Amino acid sequence: MEHLRSLQALEMAIRLGSLKAAAERLGITPAAVGQRIRALEDYLGTDLLVRGRSGLRPTADMTLALSDLNAAFAAL
Repeated sequence: MEHLRSLQALEMAIRLGSLKAAAERLGITPAAVGQRIRALEDYLGTDLLVRGRSGLRPTADMTLALSDLNAAFAAL
């Protein structure tokens, strides 16, 4: 269940473009969103987001998986 919440936070952060916006939508703090994403990155052993001044964007590997992730959440 924890990985599902992490995937949800990741998908929402990418879709909305920020941890803050994802946190507001999920009803948790931006730090909690970041922790969920970091836990997923640690579990997978790779970065999933590029964090920069212009906001968040998926890494190249995450970009390849993003359509599958979006489809999975749409199906739920």
